[in-house]
Amino acid sequence: MPAPQLTVRALLLDMDGTLVDSDAVVTRVWRGWAAEQGLDPDHVMSVAHGRQGHLTMATLLPDRPMEQNRAENRVLLARETADTEGIVPVPGAPAFLAALRDLPHALVTSATAELAAARMAAAGLAMPAVRVTATDVGAGKPDPEGFLKGAAELGFPPHECVAFEDSGAGVAAGLAAGMPVVGVGPRAAEHGPTVHVADLDRVRATRLQDGRVRLTFEG
Repeated sequence: MPAPQLTVRALLLDMDGTLVDSDAVVTRVWRGWAAEQGLDPDHVMSVAHGRQGHLTMATLLPDRPMEQNRAENRVLLARETADTEGIVPVPGAPAFLAALRDLPHALVTSATAELAAARMAAAGLAMPAVRVTATDVGAGKPDPEGFLKGAAELGFPPHECVAFEDSGAGVAAGLAAGMPVVGVGPRAAEHGPTVHVADLDRVRATRLQDGRVRLTFEG
């Protein structure tokens, strides 16, 4: 059976879990928050991945004022930005980003600009020139705003782009934006991405003569 392929004009890349393995930090910070709130840490972790922090809080504590969530999230963001212990690139991420150097691509992350910079640097990954962070959108994933903005920044319609994601919220955001989604890693598999790979070692990007990008996925 031939390897599955997608042909697109541009790539939109999530960060945490897709390019950067930051699970160690996320687990430390959000399990600590769960303990402070008297919540089940496993349930908190099942919600937290891929979302802006204040939206995670709103989902878990729906009766709290959003301003309280935003204020508390600022404290957690400061902890996350300062804590880079255990951050490493997802397997294949350095080579994959190097292959995209001259191809249209953007970072679309639920992290703030400061947190994204800290984690990409800690993982030793080059920051894409075009990026959409939490501070650039009014609605976070699973809302498609970030991916739609990323496509617009690159100058292509959403259906000619592809999103790379690891979380349920991220997969939902990409699909809602009208683009195929490549699910990366175990969390993505259960959320119905267009294509699923274990990591970025399984993806090959090739520029075609007409400027499009062919993505080939290895099993």
